Amino acid sequence: MEHASPHPLTWGGAVESPCQPRDLGEADKELGAEAAREACVSIAPRSPALRSLREFRAEVTDTRHPRRLLPRPCRVLVLLNPQGGTGKALYLFQNKVQPMLKEAGISFKLRLTERRNHARELVRDEDLSSWDALVVMSGDGLMHEVVNGLMERPDWETAIQKPLCSLPAGSGNALAASVNHYAGNEQVTNEDLLTNCTLLLCRGGLSPMNLLSLHTASGSRLFSVLSLGWGFVADVDVESEKYRCLGKIRFTLGTFLRLAALRTYHGTLSYLPVGAPSSKISAGPPLGCDQPGPVDSLLVPLEQPVPENWTVVPEHEFVLVLALLHSHLGSEMYAAPMARGTGGVVHLFYLRAGVPRATLLRLFLAMEKGTHMDLDCPNLVYVPVVAFRLEPHDSRGMITVDGEQLASEAVQGQVHPGGFQLVSGCQELKPGPEPSPLPCSEDSASSEFAS
Repeated sequence: MEHASPHPLTWGGAVESPCQPRDLGEADKELGAEAAREACVSIAPRSPALRSLREFRAEVTDTRHPRRLLPRPCRVLVLLNPQGGTGKALYLFQNKVQPMLKEAGISFKLRLTERRNHARELVRDEDLSSWDALVVMSGDGLMHEVVNGLMERPDWETAIQKPLCSLPAGSGNALAASVNHYAGNEQVTNEDLLTNCTLLLCRGGLSPMNLLSLHTASGSRLFSVLSLGWGFVADVDVESEKYRCLGKIRFTLGTFLRLAALRTYHGTLSYLPVGAPSSKISAGPPLGCDQPGPVDSLLVPLEQPVPENWTVVPEHEFVLVLALLHSHLGSEMYAAPMARGTGGVVHLFYLRAGVPRATLLRLFLAMEKGTHMDLDCPNLVYVPVVAFRLEPHDSRGMITVDGEQLASEAVQGQVHPGGFQLVSGCQELKPGPEPSPLPCSEDSASSEFAS
């Protein structure tokens, strides 16, 4: 994830109230006046966004249908990466997002990130009591930073419950696309997706979301809000970084380049399927008890074998492994149609070695509409799980978490339902169909569980 060099804040990014700007010093009055003219743009009286917002305001006054909402008036801290995606995030905020926030009566302070992990440092030290929500405007990597910064605080238990909002301005925008999908909107991209997500912020509905706790062989602990990938999907993500200026097209280009040089990855994959019978965990304190964050009671140390109720995949050659919390892997990659973001389920996909290039290309093309599971590819396996372990046998394949690269080493994770609060289209996401409990045999863990 790229970041900008130090960038001064504009007046439009430091509004303390929707009507009254902060005081300007003599030195920046001219700059402030210019930014103020840009900030005074309002939503057209007949625009669909404004009509939808007014309809929502009328709806939430109906006491028969109470919702969990952000307070009004509302004050938010906006963390924005000006180098995210194609580098237009600041322009889009000033010209698309800010007028809608003003119409909704949401005051804000804008902070521009200057380097990798800057947002992580900011939220680790921020006085969160000053804000009703943290708004993250960039790609998925910046939300990853924010969540991990919150989890590093001494008061992590309350800090991680500070409502978060994802506004898409990166390349992938998977979390924003998922929230847009959960709200019942059509799959859209670019400025249309940004408008939809900003409208959700203006409405202020909140939902609890799954949080994935991860432990690596080197002893580090981190948290994921979206996905862990290994093999083909991670290589495309990392190797296409050099084409970031192309926006979301970078992933399409990266896919074709990696297809031309298709390779397999050697490792061991284990998982605890949804509905598996309970098993006695080995003696000793549970993982995470000596670190900030929830205790991972389903995991044992990586140097120990997985518990007896886990399934160990017999194959050791893969094209990819993907553990996904949400419906989308990108704004146009509807990877897990069964996902709802809640319920404590990780959607685990893996692709066995031996899949033809043409089939793999068809799978990725079908993923745009979420129909890839309908192709009945015998190499593609889907299993709903609550915990998993991945042990690469060499350093050939890359591992990414929320799009950020990790060292190629053993990693395991456990999902925690309701781990954080996210601005969404309703108070609580409607649960999807319960995943079918799986027998602990590899033959039963197949693509038939896509339904």
